[in-house]
Amino acid sequence: MDHKPLWYLENIDVTGLFCPKKVGRGDMEEHAHKHYKKGEYIYLPEEYADKVFFLTEGRVKIGTYGDSGKEITKAILGPGEVFGELSLIGEERRRDFAHAMEDTVACVMSVQDMKNMMRDHSAIGLFLMKVMGSRMLEMEQRLESLVFKDSRTRIVEFLIELGEKKGQRVGYEMLVRRFLTHQEIANLTATSRQTVTTILNELRNDNIITFNRKRLLIRDMGRLRDSIPLR
Repeated sequence: MDHKPLWYLENIDVTGLFCPKKVGRGDMEEHAHKHYKKGEYIYLPEEYADKVFFLTEGRVKIGTYGDSGKEITKAILGPGEVFGELSLIGEERRRDFAHAMEDTVACVMSVQDMKNMMRDHSAIGLFLMKVMGSRMLEMEQRLESLVFKDSRTRIVEFLIELGEKKGQRVGYEMLVRRFLTHQEIANLTATSRQTVTTILNELRNDNIITFNRKRLLIRDMGRLRDSIPLR
């Protein structure tokens, strides 16, 4: 299955629109590209929501904190993805945090500059509509999984989705580079790290997947789907 990156729409590479080498509008060129070190927060809850970010290198975790102070992971983003986009539809202060999981580079644009680009380039508006729509759908699916599905099903379905969205086909197998830690998977599936470790090891013992800290190899996507318990 050939999955085009989200930023590639109708033969238009919007990367060149978000991150031009020379912008030529005010001081945008000076501030277009920003580097963040591993472990650095890009923004925190309650900060002013006046920027939109386009990720070009690295990985960023989007999350929030519950009433007890527990961290809740909403998404882990890679190159070609946008975050902070709710500022375009009226968010005045951030509700989430954005955290650099590794050394990261992002193109940073003011809300007004982004709105100007949306007016000048219809592809940008289409891109952002797709981003917001797909994230809303993902959150609805996660909520349904949390209510109606057991831990094993949530973890296996997460692996399937990861393979379909981020995987690279190698023969009959699917390779996912930059595999997540067990704790990150637990945070995204509302399970425990111990449960994730147990299920991943069971799938590896059944020769359905292999994995290490850097990559996941889904050896048989059909068998992975079949491993979901019947209800």
